[in-house]
Amino acid sequence: MADELGAAVELAGVAKTFHAGDADIVAVDDVSSTFTPGTMTAITGPSGSGKSTLLHLIGAVERADSGTITVDGAELTRLRRAGLTAYRRTVGFVFQRYHLLPTLTALDNVVAPVLPYRVGYNKSARAAELLAAVGMAGRERSLPAQLSGGQQQRVAIARALMGRPRLLLADEPTGNLDSKTGTEILDLLLRLRDEYAMTVLIATHEHHIAARCDRLVRLRDGQMVEDVDLTGGHDPESTLDRISGLRL
Repeated sequence: MADELGAAVELAGVAKTFHAGDADIVAVDDVSSTFTPGTMTAITGPSGSGKSTLLHLIGAVERADSGTITVDGAELTRLRRAGLTAYRRTVGFVFQRYHLLPTLTALDNVVAPVLPYRVGYNKSARAAELLAAVGMAGRERSLPAQLSGGQQQRVAIARALMGRPRLLLADEPTGNLDSKTGTEILDLLLRLRDEYAMTVLIATHEHHIAARCDRLVRLRDGQMVEDVDLTGGHDPESTLDRISGLRL
């Protein structure tokens, strides 16, 4: 296990509006929060509440219109294009749709994000190590079409870890999976969070997924309307009872 706990993330007055024709859509509205290094936080809320946009802002996929986003002391809102590109390489992304390249093997899909870059390690060896870490040893040469949904998501998680990120952003990573496989994927994320020393933010609608996290943040119409600490010795069942009345 790494000595460090993961990235520290701070949001202050973050806002983002999208313009669609004559309409303005406020996706994130004055959100302020701090995410403790090494924790896993569930970002919840109904469709259109701003969950994905918030992750995209923290991952520098989108730029905030106002406010500040600071990760490990670096203020993203001050970075220029080159700095943002470098920052994105330090963040792991996992999505509901696996986004694997269909003509590439599992190993090559994991290598793909770092393929254009000169790095100080053997890319194929690290990719094989990560596939083994997510339970995909022996499937390195399999194409995505030869893998189940859960297996494809495991490959996508291995790909997200290729750059040894201190911050992992997961947008509905179990949304396309049955409940058993989804639980296995969450177990995997929790284990990897500890082994690779990461802070994890996971957008989800699922109560049983949120109940396994350290904290629950709920959004509505782009605003943070609830912030629940799920730690303190509660077992998953009692935590699930605590949040079962919330609309995730």
